Amino acid sequence: MFKQSLAVLAVALFGLSAQANEKLTVGATPVPHAEILEFVKPVLAKEGVDLDIKVFTDFIQPNLQLAEKNLDANYYQYRPFLDDFNKTRHTDLVPVVGVHIEPFGAYSTKIKDLKDLPDGASVAIPNDPVNAGRALVLLHEAGLLRLKDPANTLATQRDIAENPKKLKIRELEGALLARAVNQVDLAFVFANYALEAGIDTGSALIVEKGKDLYVEYLVARPDNLQDPGIQKLAKALNTPEVREFILTRYKGQIAPGF
Repeated sequence: MFKQSLAVLAVALFGLSAQANEKLTVGATPVPHAEILEFVKPVLAKEGVDLDIKVFTDFIQPNLQLAEKNLDANYYQYRPFLDDFNKTRHTDLVPVVGVHIEPFGAYSTKIKDLKDLPDGASVAIPNDPVNAGRALVLLHEAGLLRLKDPANTLATQRDIAENPKKLKIRELEGALLARAVNQVDLAFVFANYALEAGIDTGSALIVEKGKDLYVEYLVARPDNLQDPGIQKLAKALNTPEVREFILTRYKGQIAPGF
């Protein structure tokens, strides 16, 4: 009986020592978000958190899955996009910590200078309200068209006051814009998709500069914002090691946002 008791106690103690880590499921787009998460994964494992990274190729599902509690967090978006999503989808997702900044720019395989953009040129821009507005503002700043209110970051094509070059603006899903570079005269592409497609972000003919507003955030829900796993991930994403990884891995094509 004594030996049996010792055996039971030993099994119980082993069970406690071998207790599984907390699982944290995070949605992310492939590059650079999922790669940055992979970089911090071993650090979190040592702190008792097993990071499960779910990769998405669109901008809607990661937020929907988070709101429906199929994800614990996501990492792929900036504040204006998140704010617009919360407003239009009646969700209350919350930013946790900013991680990096991606340049948003326009690329072409047909011209090497904007002055060579022909009349009637086809221009591809994102089809979501926030990023479509960003692209239109950049076209205004480049002198290719004139907006009624250049300060309106949610401008639509209806807000174009003048289009002297008669640009044909096509709105496409964000994930398709990198492929469109070879099909249109000018295409606005997010840096993450440009990196994934092997496009050098330094080759952009138009590039958004100095926009700290567009820092990419780790995002969670109000009910789990303070959970230990979320806070450990947030801390891991804002370390000197992650800063160095971003600078070294992406060679200036994206920048740390903290």
